[in-house]
Amino acid sequence: SERKEESMTGGGGSDALHQLYYDPNIENKNLAQKWLMQAQVSPQAWQFCWALLSPEKVPEIQYFGASALHTKISRYWSDIPTDQYESLKSQLFSQIACFSSGSKMVLTRLCVALASLALNTMPEAWPGAVAEMVRVFQEDGGGVDGRARCLALLELLTVLPEEFQTSRLPQYRKGQVRGALGREWGSVCPLLQQLLRRTDSPGAVKARVLRCLSSWVLLDVPLSESEGLVHDCFSALPDPELFDTAVEAIVNAISQPDSQRYVNTLLKLVPQVLALQEQLREAVQNGDMETCHGICRIAVTLGENHSRTLLEQVDHWQSFLALVNMIMFCTGIPGHYPVNETTSSLTLTFWYTLQDEIMSFESDKQAVYLQVYRPVYFQLVDVLLHKAQFPSDQEYASWSSDEKEQFRIYRVDISDTLMYVYEMLGSELLSNLYDKLGRLLTNAEQPTSWQHTEALLYGFQSIAETIDVNYSDVIPGLIGLIPRININNVQLADTVMFTIGALAEWLADHPVMLSSVLPLVLQALGNPDLSVSSVSTLKKICRECKYDLPQYATNIVAVSQEVLIKQIHKTSQCMWLMQALGFLLSALPVEDILRNLHSLITPYIQQLEKLADETPNPSNKLAIIHILGLLSNLFTTLDISKQDDESADGSAPPVKTAPPPPGPNPVVVVLQQVFALIQTVLSKWLNDSQVVEAVCAIFEKSVKTLLHDFAPMVSQLSEMLGQMYSTIPQASALDLTRQMVHIFASETDHFPPIKALFELVTSVTLSIFQQGRGSCRGGSVSNINAFSSFCLPLLGVLSLKFPEAPTVKSTCLFFTELLPHCSDVPPLARVVQEDGKLLVQAVLEGIGGGASRSLMDQFADVLFCLNKHCFSLLAVWLKEALQPPGFPSSRITAEQKDNFSHQILRERVNKRRVKDIVKEFTLLCRGLHGTEYAAEY
Repeated sequence: SERKEESMTGGGGSDALHQLYYDPNIENKNLAQKWLMQAQVSPQAWQFCWALLSPEKVPEIQYFGASALHTKISRYWSDIPTDQYESLKSQLFSQIACFSSGSKMVLTRLCVALASLALNTMPEAWPGAVAEMVRVFQEDGGGVDGRARCLALLELLTVLPEEFQTSRLPQYRKGQVRGALGREWGSVCPLLQQLLRRTDSPGAVKARVLRCLSSWVLLDVPLSESEGLVHDCFSALPDPELFDTAVEAIVNAISQPDSQRYVNTLLKLVPQVLALQEQLREAVQNGDMETCHGICRIAVTLGENHSRTLLEQVDHWQSFLALVNMIMFCTGIPGHYPVNETTSSLTLTFWYTLQDEIMSFESDKQAVYLQVYRPVYFQLVDVLLHKAQFPSDQEYASWSSDEKEQFRIYRVDISDTLMYVYEMLGSELLSNLYDKLGRLLTNAEQPTSWQHTEALLYGFQSIAETIDVNYSDVIPGLIGLIPRININNVQLADTVMFTIGALAEWLADHPVMLSSVLPLVLQALGNPDLSVSSVSTLKKICRECKYDLPQYATNIVAVSQEVLIKQIHKTSQCMWLMQALGFLLSALPVEDILRNLHSLITPYIQQLEKLADETPNPSNKLAIIHILGLLSNLFTTLDISKQDDESADGSAPPVKTAPPPPGPNPVVVVLQQVFALIQTVLSKWLNDSQVVEAVCAIFEKSVKTLLHDFAPMVSQLSEMLGQMYSTIPQASALDLTRQMVHIFASETDHFPPIKALFELVTSVTLSIFQQGRGSCRGGSVSNINAFSSFCLPLLGVLSLKFPEAPTVKSTCLFFTELLPHCSDVPPLARVVQEDGKLLVQAVLEGIGGGASRSLMDQFADVLFCLNKHCFSLLAVWLKEALQPPGFPSSRITAEQKDNFSHQILRERVNKRRVKDIVKEFTLLCRGLHGTEYAAEY
């Protein structure tokens, strides 16, 4: 390795570069790269980089020499003595002249190096830098032809603003240099105009001019000062070789934030954009997607960035309306996205912007604009629904999966646009869609394509999914039309399903209409191609309309059982279907629920019994998890109490509004029947976290849904959880324990098993943490993380509920072990940040009189640890927690609380002092300060 490095050094870097580019040995390549990176920043780089640029070297080596120069100038400018600036500049000018007819990549790197030098020296050491560059390259170039010199100059002028954007200049220098570059535009603009307007300028020169303009306008060159050049860019658009760079230059110029100040210039641009319509139509006829795309970009950029400015020029309203109509043409461009065209998607955000601007005017002004633009937006709806239509079945079958996915996303974008447009057009939009659909379905003379029907329904669905359509007078008619649709295609059937699903809330208010649509949904359940749409729609109907479904329940359960047994649907849809059945059964009498549950889950229980007897293997593991998942999803939504705000995902406990019927809860009945079987499954799979998680999910979902109705299960479940956790501790068991403690710790009847479970879990987790203090970095991080998020909210409950104190002592010890790891275990830091205030509140409540005085040292240890490892957070938490009057004790004043807080925050070293502060404060809180008890304490 050392010999290799010596040989590299001896070759002035050439050997290393040769190895980097040509050596097949990866070890040699890596070594060469490492050496070259070090060489670039070494003091010797100034010598060898010029040598590497010599004409006899290959371009790769010359490129490295130029890159090394740039690195030295841009990153180590302070190493260069002031008296060497001029010679460095001259050498770079000379090298650029030499390479102007040589390797393009080397020329660019040399230009970037000179640009970096200019940025470091302007305006003080090199005033008029750009003017000098122009002058140097316009002089006779010693044998270098004029065209090559011109291209080299343009390359230098192009990279100068780009290098500024990425430079590491200090902020104060950036401001100075930006100002200096702005003043240099006066030297650049005439040159670019001259080159672009000369008839004898070669295409390559004009293309470079356009690139250079693009680069400079990003420096916020005033639009009024680049107006002439932007006009010249429009003149360049008919030239296919210049088209792309001209589009880029125009788009960059008119999208600069500052450009909206130049109203007159913008008004002059509108007719220039409108003049492109002929070129656009020709491009559409010729299938020239690139030209369509480019012209559309220009029109949309002008409209999107300057809608308000152009709307406000009321004397020019017709020309802006013409621009809007041009963009409408681009939205409705012929052909199917993304196969025949890719332009229409560019326009969608323009319609949002224009609507926002119109709706932001004061009501009088807004009314005038709406008169003009409401008809435009109704036309837009027609255009969008036409663009959303599927192609013919034959054509669609020929599309790749990627094209189909792009089309799906495009339709979602159209759906979002329609939903937004509804805010402007209101109920008239729904009436408009309904009239069109009605005419389509009732006109027997004119055959209709399924694509047309599907697109109109898709429009309805887009709006009904997110807008409250309950007050619309056209929905009854729409529901009446749906059965008339000849559903002979999967895409149409899917949209019919999703439309019915979007109207589920409306159906809950008009249950008489359920009989029109429910048969369609149940029929679709048997079609695997309609899996997602049919199951999600049934779930929505069962959730929203459950109190109106009992008469259909037998049929719904029978069809659902059939499709589940036939395994028509994928796992996630099976889970949704079980949630749907949970909602449905919730509204039935208890005896009907139990009868249906028996027929629904008996086959799965029998299957689970068989699986429980088998030796564990990957395939029966999947089957077990699937069955447990079905049960857990069923119990997520099966709730026989009347409630508000049902939460299908269990994210928040529902609010009970009426007591459940007398007798045991059907879910509890089933859980008690299968409890022994679940224990058998666990005994074989206890070391598999996924199976344990699936078991815990059944009980966790049931606890969240049933709340106190789960009470009969508390004792046996607490015992099972304790056995599970003490054998193999897993985070899912902790999450379930947390749910149990939250709900049942305050109930006297259930306190003993909950207390025993909590003590066991605390003891086991603490021993894990103490056995290998660093182990929280490894496999048990999920346990430690789950336990800390489990303990933080519960410490308050415990400090009040466990008068004998050992559990609270263990928990406090856990936190003093845990908190020092916050800085190196990010998940722990997140938990503490989110729930640390709860911990502080619980500790203060204990100190304030809620816990035994024998625990004060432990509480002091927790506060000391928080102060040491979470100081800034503790300061906030103490302030917020102590703010409420009467907390943590009605005996203390706000001043005493402030004093306590300041004293705690001051002590980050002396733990003994913190304990004294806490003891003194607890005596104040308990009204014992200065008594004989205090003397003993």
